[in-house]
Amino acid sequence: MKPSFYLEPDAEKMRSFFRTFSLHEDLIADLIKISISKIWIDEADNSWELEYTHSESIDSRLPDALTGQIINYFNLKNLCWKKPEQETGSVPLPDSEVQKDNNPTAIETEQKDNNPTAEGNAPEAGYYPDVPAEEPPPDADCGFDSNIEEDETYMQAYNALYGKKFADGCLFGKNFKADTVIPLNELTEARRHIVIQGHIGTQRDKDDKLVAFAEREVRGRNKDSSRLLVLFNIIDADGGIYVKVFFDDREEGNEFKKQLKTGTELQLLGNAEPDQYNHEAMTFTPIAIKKIEVRQREDHAPVKRVELHCHTKMSKLDAITPMADLVKTAIRFGHKALAITDHGVIQAFPFCQDAVEDAGSDLKLIYGCEGYLTSDENGEILREGLPHTQKIRSNHIILLAKNYTGLRNLYKLVTLSHLSYQNGTGVRARPLIPRSILEELRDGLLLGSACEIGELYQAVEQGKSEEELLKIADFYDYLEIQPLGNNAFLEREGRFTHDQLIEHNKLIYRLAKKLGKLCVATCDSHFLNPEDAKTRAILQYSQGYNDADMQAPLYFRTTEEMLAEFTYFDEETAYEICVTNPNKIADQICRLKPVPDRDQLYSPAISGAEEEIERKSYEKAHRYYGDTLPKVVEDRLKMELDAIIGHGYAVLYEIAHKLVKHSMDEGYLVGSRGSVGSSFVACMTDITEVNPLIPHYRCPKCRHTEFFEHNEYASGFDLPPKNCPECGTDMARDGHNIPFAVFMGFHGDKVPDIDLNFSDEYQHRAHKYTEELFGRDNVCRAGTIATIAPKTAWSYAKKYFEEHNIPAHPAYVESFIAGLNGVKRTTGQHPAGIMVIPRDMDIHYITPMSHPADDKNSNIITTHYDYHSINDRLVKLDILGHVDPTMIKRLEEFTGINAMDIPVGDPDTMSIFSSTEKLGVTPEQIGTNVGTLGIPECGTRFTLDMIHELKPKLFSDIVRVSGYSHGTNVWIGNAKDLIESGHPVEQTISTRDDVMTSLIAKGVDPALAFKTMEYVRKGKAAKKGLEPAMKEAMEKAHVPDWYMKSCETVQYLFPKAHAVAYVLNAYRIAYCKVHHPLAYYAAYFSQRADVDATYIAKGESFIRQYIKNVELQGKEAKAVDKDNVVYLQLILEMLARGFVFYPIDLYKSHAYQFRPEDEKGIRIPLCCLPGVGKGVARTLSLTVKNNPRDFISQEDLLSCCRQTEQNITDKIARREELLPEEEELGHVGQTALDALADYGALGDLPVSNQMDLFSFS
Repeated sequence: MKPSFYLEPDAEKMRSFFRTFSLHEDLIADLIKISISKIWIDEADNSWELEYTHSESIDSRLPDALTGQIINYFNLKNLCWKKPEQETGSVPLPDSEVQKDNNPTAIETEQKDNNPTAEGNAPEAGYYPDVPAEEPPPDADCGFDSNIEEDETYMQAYNALYGKKFADGCLFGKNFKADTVIPLNELTEARRHIVIQGHIGTQRDKDDKLVAFAEREVRGRNKDSSRLLVLFNIIDADGGIYVKVFFDDREEGNEFKKQLKTGTELQLLGNAEPDQYNHEAMTFTPIAIKKIEVRQREDHAPVKRVELHCHTKMSKLDAITPMADLVKTAIRFGHKALAITDHGVIQAFPFCQDAVEDAGSDLKLIYGCEGYLTSDENGEILREGLPHTQKIRSNHIILLAKNYTGLRNLYKLVTLSHLSYQNGTGVRARPLIPRSILEELRDGLLLGSACEIGELYQAVEQGKSEEELLKIADFYDYLEIQPLGNNAFLEREGRFTHDQLIEHNKLIYRLAKKLGKLCVATCDSHFLNPEDAKTRAILQYSQGYNDADMQAPLYFRTTEEMLAEFTYFDEETAYEICVTNPNKIADQICRLKPVPDRDQLYSPAISGAEEEIERKSYEKAHRYYGDTLPKVVEDRLKMELDAIIGHGYAVLYEIAHKLVKHSMDEGYLVGSRGSVGSSFVACMTDITEVNPLIPHYRCPKCRHTEFFEHNEYASGFDLPPKNCPECGTDMARDGHNIPFAVFMGFHGDKVPDIDLNFSDEYQHRAHKYTEELFGRDNVCRAGTIATIAPKTAWSYAKKYFEEHNIPAHPAYVESFIAGLNGVKRTTGQHPAGIMVIPRDMDIHYITPMSHPADDKNSNIITTHYDYHSINDRLVKLDILGHVDPTMIKRLEEFTGINAMDIPVGDPDTMSIFSSTEKLGVTPEQIGTNVGTLGIPECGTRFTLDMIHELKPKLFSDIVRVSGYSHGTNVWIGNAKDLIESGHPVEQTISTRDDVMTSLIAKGVDPALAFKTMEYVRKGKAAKKGLEPAMKEAMEKAHVPDWYMKSCETVQYLFPKAHAVAYVLNAYRIAYCKVHHPLAYYAAYFSQRADVDATYIAKGESFIRQYIKNVELQGKEAKAVDKDNVVYLQLILEMLARGFVFYPIDLYKSHAYQFRPEDEKGIRIPLCCLPGVGKGVARTLSLTVKNNPRDFISQEDLLSCCRQTEQNITDKIARREELLPEEEELGHVGQTALDALADYGALGDLPVSNQMDLFSFS
C-alpha cells in the first residue's frame, strides 16, 4: 500500500457510523472502547489503512466484523488495521481527536464482487450478501510508502475518500496511466489493479428495451440511507465484461451517465472478479474511469464519392445498417449525396429524411429501390419450364427517382409489385416488377444494372455474345460494377477465377463506353463498418445459411477505400468509376422529400366542419351552463375552438363525432382513450363523456353553477350531493381538472390523436361506416413494420456462439443485439388504425400500398410506410375494439337500466373498494380483502393489493389507482413508499396531469410546468434528472425534495383523461355487481372469460384445489392456467353469494352468452364445452331457432345443422346480407355432439333415427 495522505476522523461520529452495521450485541458494546485515529488513503489501489486505539481490552473479533462491512460500504479493494506510526502531514476533519492507547491488530480483507447482472437471479435492492473475510495473499503489502504527498484542502481529501472525484480528465476517480491494456476475452479469473478498454454496449432491461445503463437503489447499512448502483457493459473487439459503479446519490449517478452513451470508448482501472450470480462471467469494479478518443473512419479525398446502392435495416432479414447511422456516416465522410435502395421496398425513406433534417445537413438523399425485374407479355408474368412449377425468374434492378414524377412512379411501381405481382408470400415473398409495367412508369427514373443477380451481370456470367450484352445493357441508364469481394463466392464455389471476376467488371465498363453510358462502382452495402460483418453473419446463420461466416465485405466505403478496390483499372479509369461518374449521376437528381412535412396534414373535406363543431360546442355548453356562460366555461371553450379551428383540426372532431354518434345510435357506448378527454370541446360535441373542467356543480333545471377553483376537490364526482340553492333540484356533479395542453400541446398546435374504444362486437360495423363516410377507395389500414426484437436478437446471438462452440461473456453476446434489433422481419397492420385519404388526392403523394405480412392472398390493404412515418400527414382513425362497451351493452340488456343513468358516488358501490361486506361474502371465501374481483382496472392481483392498501373512498381515489397501475415506476419504489412514510395520497404523482396541475398550483410558470410534465412522463427525468431550470423553479415554489425525487423515478405516466374514462365504465360495472349481481356475472362470464363448463360441473372443492395448485406454481404456471384462475375466483364468489349455474341445455342455452334465468342463477352457454367453439355453438343455436319441432335424434340434429350451414352458404352465394346471428358460423361435427352428449346437454336424445323392438317394451 502506498498512501498519499490521511484523514483524522471525529471519533464519536465514526462510532455512530459503526453502530449502523449488523453486529453481534457483544461487539456493539465494545464500540465505545475503540477509536480510529487516522484513515490512510491509497487512491491508486483503492485501499485504506486504519490506525486505531482502544481504552481497554476489546473482543478480538471486532475489527474483523467491521472490515467486510466497511469494504462493501465504500467499495474498497483492501482494508488494513494497524498500530499507529509516527505522524506525518494530515488533513484534519472538524472536531478531530486522537486517543493514545493502542493495541494493534493487522487484518487485510479483499472485496468480493456484489454485482447483480442482467442474467441470473439478482437480489432486490437492499442489503447485499455479506462476504466472508479472505486472508491476504502472501505478497500483500500493508506497509507505508515513505514518500507521502500532502493534499491541501478538505475537499480533495473528501473526494479521495469516496473515490468520486471528477477531475484530471477522469469521469470517475483520479487519472491513471495505462501501461498495459488487458483484452477482455483474457479475463477468465480474478485480477487486481488492471486496465481494460472498450466501448459501452447495450443491454436489455426488464421490458426488453435496449439501454446503456441499468441501475438500482441499494440500501446502506443505515436503513434511511441508500446508494445508487449503476451497471453497464464494456465491449472490445473480442469480448465483454459487466461493470458496476456505486454512487452516493442519484444526482451523482445521473451526472456520470450524462457524459456517456452507447458506443463511448472508455479506459477503466480496477479489479475483475467472477460475477456473484453467474460465476462463469466476469465483473469489473472500477477505481477510475476516463474517456478515450477513438479514431473513426474518415474520408479524406478532396472530391468524395457518392454511394448509389445502399441497403438499410428495411431490407428484410438481409441488411443491418441503421438508417440514422448511415446518414450520419455519409455526412461525416463529407459525401454530398447518398442513395437508399432497399430490396423491393422504400420503407426507410422517412427515417432517412428525418435523420438528415435532425442533423441540419445539406446531404442530398437519392430515393430508390432495388427491385425484382421479371419478363412478361402484356402484364402476364412469364414462367420458366412447365406451368405447374410456378417458378418465376427475376433479376435485380436499381431504380432511382430523379424528380417528383419519378418519385410518384416509384411509389406506383412499389404498390403494383406488392398488390398485383408479388411472387410467393411471407418471408420469401418477392414483389416483382414486370418489364412492360416498368416501361410504362419509367418517366423520372434512372435505371441501374444492379449487382451479380442483375440481368446484365448474369448474362456476362453466361458468356452471352457482345451483341446480346449490348442489347441488355442498353435498357439501363447506367451500369454498375462492385468490389471483387462482393462476388468472391463465385470464386469460392469454383465457378470463376479471380482473374475472370476482374474481367467481368472490365467487360461491363467497356459495354458502358460503347453505349455512351456511365459505369459506376457501388458498394451494395448491407452494413456500415467492416467489423459489423459478424453481426450479419449471426443474422444469416439464424436463417440457415451454411456460408454465413464467409461474409462478403459489404460495408459502406470511403473514397480511398473504394479506389483501393479497383486498382486493376488504371488510375484514371478507377477515379472515373468511383468518383466522377457517381457524382454525375447524383447531379442529375433533384432534392426530394419522400413524404410531406409533419405540419402538412391532408384531411378529408367535410363541408362546414368548422361551423358545425363551434355550433355543437356552444349549443351543449348553453344547455349545461346557461345562456350566459360562466367565465371559466367561456374562456376554455374559446381557447380550445380557436386552436382547433385555427389549425384546421375541426374536421377531425367532426369525424369523431359522427363515429361516436353512429355507435350510440346502435346502442353501444363509446369509451375514450388517451388524452381526448382533456378537450372540453370533445366533451361538448359528445366525443367523450369526460369533462375536463375544474370540479363543479351544475343544476340540470335552472343551470345554476358552482365551480371550485382552488383544488378543493380532485374530481367533481367527489363532491357531496347538493340541492340547487336556486330551485332545489338535485345538482349534477362533474369536472376532473384536466388541462387541454395534455391533448394538443401548450400552444394547441399538436395534431389531435382521437382514440376511441368501440364495442368489440360493433367494431367491424364502425370500420364499415368509415367506408360509407369517405368511400371504400379512400380508406386503408395503417401499416406497421415488424422488426427483430431485442429478445429475439439475443436468442440469435446466443445460438450462434453456442453452436459454434465459442466461449463468450454474456455482455459480449448482448453487444450484437443492437445490430440485429430493428431489422425488418415482415409487415403488419394497426389493429384499429384506419388511414383516410382525401377524395381529390392520389395516395402515391404520401405512400405506396401493400398487403400486411406480405400475404398476397389477404384482402386487406395497408400503407406501405409504417403509419408512424405519415401519422401527421394523413388522418388516422383509431377505431379500437374493447370489451367494456360490450359488457355494458349486456348489462343494459339484462337490467333494463341505461348505463348513463347509473349514479356515481353510490355508497354501497364504493364500499367494495375497501371490503367485501356488501357482497355478503368473507375475504376467506373469495381469496381477497376487497370486492373488486372482475372489475376492470381493479381486479388484478397487483391492483387488488394496491386497493387494499389505499382503501379508496372517492372516485378520484380509484382514478389514482388506475394511474398508479398503468404507469411505470409510479407505484412500486415511488408513491407506495411515499404513502407508507406518511405523505398524503393526494400529493403523490399518479398521472401525467398531476405534475402540471400541482406545479401550477404551487406557482410554477404554466409553460414550464407543462414542459416538466412532458419531461417527467416520458421518463427523461429518470434517465437524466430534472433540468436545472425545472429544479430551480420547483425549489423557488417550495416543492419538496421528495416530490422532485419522485419525478426523477417515474419512467412513464398515464393520462388522467384515459384513467377517468376507464374508471367511469369500471364504476358502472361495479355498481351492477353490487345491485344487479346476476346480470353482472352473466355479462362478465360472457365477455371477459373463456369459461370451461366442466370445471363448474366438478364443483367448488375442485375449483379451490385448481387455484391453489396454480398459485403454488408461481411464475412457472402456464398462462392459460393463470387466466383460468381469474374467472374461477369469480365463480367461487358468485357461489358464495348464494347464486347457482344452470347447466348447458341444447334448447335453453344461448350460443355464447351466459344469461340470467331467474332470481337464483344464470344459464351456461353452449360454447363453454371443450370441443364446442363459438362458431359451432352459433350454428347449433341457429338450427334450434329455425326448427320449431324437437329433434328426434342426434343424427337428426346433425342433419339439420348441415342444412343450416348450406342455407347460409347459398345466401352468401346470392350476395344477400346476413343477419347478425347468421355470421361467423362453424361446422358442427360428431366431436361437438359427443361433447354435448357426454355433458348431458342433449338429455335422452338417441344417437340414431333407427328404433329397435326394445324401444316399445
